[in-house]
Amino acid sequence: MKLYPIKFLPVFSYRLWGGEKLKTVLKKDYSETNIGESWEISDTKDSETLVKDGFLKGKTLNYLIEEFKGEFLGTKVFNQFGVNFPLLIKFIDAKKPLSVQVHPSNEIAKERHDSFGKNEMWYVMEADKDAELIVGFDEKFDKENLDTLVSDGSILEKMHHEKVAEGDTFYIPTGRVHAIGAGVLLAEIQQTSDITYRIFDYNRVDARTGKLRDLHNDLAKDVIDFEPQKEYKTSYNRKKNFSNKLVHSPYFTSNILFIEGSIKKDYTDLDSFVIFICVDGDLALISNHKTYPLKKGETILLPAAVNTVELISKTKKSKLIEVYI
Repeated sequence: MKLYPIKFLPVFSYRLWGGEKLKTVLKKDYSETNIGESWEISDTKDSETLVKDGFLKGKTLNYLIEEFKGEFLGTKVFNQFGVNFPLLIKFIDAKKPLSVQVHPSNEIAKERHDSFGKNEMWYVMEADKDAELIVGFDEKFDKENLDTLVSDGSILEKMHHEKVAEGDTFYIPTGRVHAIGAGVLLAEIQQTSDITYRIFDYNRVDARTGKLRDLHNDLAKDVIDFEPQKEYKTSYNRKKNFSNKLVHSPYFTSNILFIEGSIKKDYTDLDSFVIFICVDGDLALISNHKTYPLKKGETILLPAAVNTVELISKTKKSKLIEVYI
């Protein structure tokens, strides 16, 4: 049987900073409270997402890769990553601010944790008034001062705070200290990794454990890039019915499509799976004479063997993030 566009059942994760927007805005179906993350496509241990429907219903990403290899991943991707799916796709709802944190590089993550590093990007889907992201530093300081800055919370004064709105995009390479502020709903694209070094957590207690969360400053010191940057936000074009460049990195390629009417996409020469993340609107994806609905807050994966699709916007304009290796 032929491979087809695949939706997965999300894995929902409690976070002490989580809210309700995954349910109220993105229409996710769960009953728990303080759900901060919806893992849309995941091959992470103990959080594997399962195929939602079709003849592959209930199968994991690992099964799909082992069974179909290059047909699923793309030959070049399979040759590079083997049976390890390289990306993790999430939606994140921050009712309260996340901890100030940093992620290790591929080399350090491999050495310390036998894991990929965690290069990632954010696309803001909604933001409350005056909501902000904290990314990098506005001024340089020495790592020897990190403990002091963390103990009194003054590290926040050294960091770059940026008020955000729908559509704002940020690339977070490994080593860049960052935090999602309260009131932000975003899509996150990252390497498959769950390695986070928490630096500062507002001295708050997790209601589920009754304890402060662990900090990892000793591990973080050798990871942090202390150099301030002139610009942290990613600029991009908004040409309609076209793949506009968002973040192109060694770890993933992402583009944004503003779809009006319909558009046909041909991936014959790409040799990679493709992921569509619907960040606004309501679409129909047509493949092999079958229709797959795709609404805001939904994610779908095209196996490499699915070369051509048509995307039809059912609203005035729909927005998709297109991701591949």
